[in-house]
Amino acid sequence: MPTNHEFTRPDGKTAPAYYIEPAAGADAPGVVVIQEWWGINDQIERVANRLAEAGFRALVPDLYRGDKALDAAEAEHKMTGLDFGDAATQDVRGAVQHLKSAGGRVGTMGFCMGGVLSFLGAMHAPELDAAVAWYGMPPEEAGDPGTIRIPVQGHFGTQDQMFPTDAVNAFEAKLEAAGVTHEFHHYDAPHAFGNEDWDYYDADCAKLAWERSLAFLDKHLR
Repeated sequence: MPTNHEFTRPDGKTAPAYYIEPAAGADAPGVVVIQEWWGINDQIERVANRLAEAGFRALVPDLYRGDKALDAAEAEHKMTGLDFGDAATQDVRGAVQHLKSAGGRVGTMGFCMGGVLSFLGAMHAPELDAAVAWYGMPPEEAGDPGTIRIPVQGHFGTQDQMFPTDAVNAFEAKLEAAGVTHEFHHYDAPHAFGNEDWDYYDADCAKLAWERSLAFLDKHLR
């Protein structure tokens, strides 16, 4: 059963989260699920629940501390106000450490804003074992992707105006040059194609991206 949860950040502060375990319980590998700009809503909880059904412990740090956005304008405002450095090095890393403390390997899976933070976690959370990002990519000033030492996977829509293909290809080229283990997948779809509650949902692309994500996590976390 899902529960409201708390974990301790590296700076000693506590942070709230949504948590769910699979039938295997605390011995299962873990995944830190990182929210879109909406906050922890029903859709992102369903992602965590699906991961639990697939055999993973899933922890969703509440980056907005209980707040949720009801429309795109409010979501953009909340995302713009988020301290991404603090979120990556404290909330995401703390969530990774929390899952890791029970044993086993731990990955991240993030969407949009959470995809950005999934890559930042790969740069700044040394405890992490693998990272998956759906349609999210950090800006150049956020860190050097060449420092990543874990396998990473990305899913991007070719119609995505927020993270256009040219920028994705440039980011991937840096991973390639640094010898980072990675796989990027491109879909004939717009941004947020995996969110079944949003206007641009593409069921076929979302299904394929989910299957690839689970295969990647199975390979690197089990």
